Amino acid sequence: MKVDCLIVNVIIFNSYFRKFVKGNVAIKDGKFLYVGKQGRKTFRADEVIDGRGYYMIPGLIDIHLHIESTMVTPETFSHGLIKNGVTTVVSEPHEMANVFGLKGVTEMIKASQGCVADIFYGIPSSVPATRLETAGGSISKDDIDELLSEKDILCLGEIMNYVEVVSGEPGKTNDIINHIRRRYPELPIEGHVPKLRDVELQKMLYAGVDSDHTHQTVEGMEERIAAGMFIEIQEKSLSPEIINYLIDHQVTEHFCFVTDDVMPDSFTKHGHLNHIARKAMSMGMSPEQVIYACTYTPARRMKLFDRGSIAPGKCADFILMRDMSEFSIDVVYKDGKKVYSCGEIYDQTSYAAFPETFYRSVRLEPLSVKDFTLTQAKENGQYLCRIMMVKDGSTFTEERQEYVSIHNQELQWETSPYGLIATFERYGKNGNRGYGLIGGDIIKKGAVATTYSHDNHNLLVIGQNAQDMQIAANEIIRHQGGICVVHEGEVLKLVELPVGGILSEKPLETLAEEVESLRHSLEKLGYQHYNAIMSISTLSLPVSPALKITDFGLIDVNQGAVVPLVIN
Repeated sequence: MKVDCLIVNVIIFNSYFRKFVKGNVAIKDGKFLYVGKQGRKTFRADEVIDGRGYYMIPGLIDIHLHIESTMVTPETFSHGLIKNGVTTVVSEPHEMANVFGLKGVTEMIKASQGCVADIFYGIPSSVPATRLETAGGSISKDDIDELLSEKDILCLGEIMNYVEVVSGEPGKTNDIINHIRRRYPELPIEGHVPKLRDVELQKMLYAGVDSDHTHQTVEGMEERIAAGMFIEIQEKSLSPEIINYLIDHQVTEHFCFVTDDVMPDSFTKHGHLNHIARKAMSMGMSPEQVIYACTYTPARRMKLFDRGSIAPGKCADFILMRDMSEFSIDVVYKDGKKVYSCGEIYDQTSYAAFPETFYRSVRLEPLSVKDFTLTQAKENGQYLCRIMMVKDGSTFTEERQEYVSIHNQELQWETSPYGLIATFERYGKNGNRGYGLIGGDIIKKGAVATTYSHDNHNLLVIGQNAQDMQIAANEIIRHQGGICVVHEGEVLKLVELPVGGILSEKPLETLAEEVESLRHSLEKLGYQHYNAIMSISTLSLPVSPALKITDFGLIDVNQGAVVPLVIN
């Protein structure tokens, strides 16, 4: 029998029994034709490869991530994925959609064509995520219908406005969910349901939202699985308690591993989904269970029945690994072709460009020092204020209430123990701006400004003095987006993100070095957080508890409402 490739002497992962079996594999037309004991006597192959007793596992599949979190283009992202054994992903481009609307999604899909890794997409369901922010674009039901004509769309992306779903009140989110369930009943609906329990959780499931990727506790995860929810475990949920629960209970079919957000320096230093796999194994999970959760269950969740296992008729996406204990990626095949081999030259040769308008999305005039003055029509005195408190270990914040002076109708934030956080609408729509006070594990001096601020990506500025805040903000405006750190009038680090204010077209390794340097600059100013950049960028995310900020002002996330900075 004629085949394209025959791989002999490998230890093959069988997904259906969740165990390894010695054998040979024949590949034809980019798919597995045969897996078993037959070899050279049965198959005439254009290429015969001696697997040398290497482990052979399916290409890794990550069904919940955002390419924009790595701040690179899809082509550069794909280049990084393949090196780490990830051959299929489902990306939800709600960051680009928040900047450009439907055009942002279609251009990301277009930029993914021809990539080595298969990049599928989820439709951004929550653009903007709430009615409490100004974004550059929006996604409507008509846009969803148009996007569903694309072959690369697999799901409705994460429902972020869980407050509206739980309340049942009329609104855009419930309207979209109802539209999907009526017209596309087989389409998976992804969820974002942090901390929801009991009746509120089951209201989400009743509405059709049947997955969750947010930070898990054992109790919350068990309740979700018991109610029929599929769990997508990201790194921040990899606690010993979670891992032990997954090992000790018969829940293998009900979870997978995902990355969600991977910063560029972490990508180059630690890897991608393979990093999650390696970490889970180091915490006691068997290789078989880890591989299953990185290949088979995510494929089933997204109805990708043509991949996720090494079996006849499936896409010939696979990894050869010499050392399973280290989960080391030696060779990667995509559609039966070798696309990466450790030790061989692996260069990216091209970088896709976006439309010209994508490089001119920051429509803000330069700011002055006065733009960081908080005027309050109150008599001189001490006033109770809301403070956004940041804590290392979480992207959630807490609200603290403390007294701060008002003098000559100006809030004296620079002489208080707290910094200022401000956000400026940057799309030229309404000129909104919001102000708040911030404390905790943040910078203790200088300033940082960014348009990389989830999900609206308006200009966000944090600082301990108005002069440094002005400089940082104007550097970002001048360069059409990015992240800038300033101290005593000096720019310590600037990472330019000119594509929509959120992406770079530089090679992954180059951008990774810049981002690592940015982290060091933030640390020098006193930011104490396991992921300072992600911490900053989520301070404007009004669906992530508890007190956040948008161009509308301070947002009490649990109430889903704007609240005043000065209470009395």
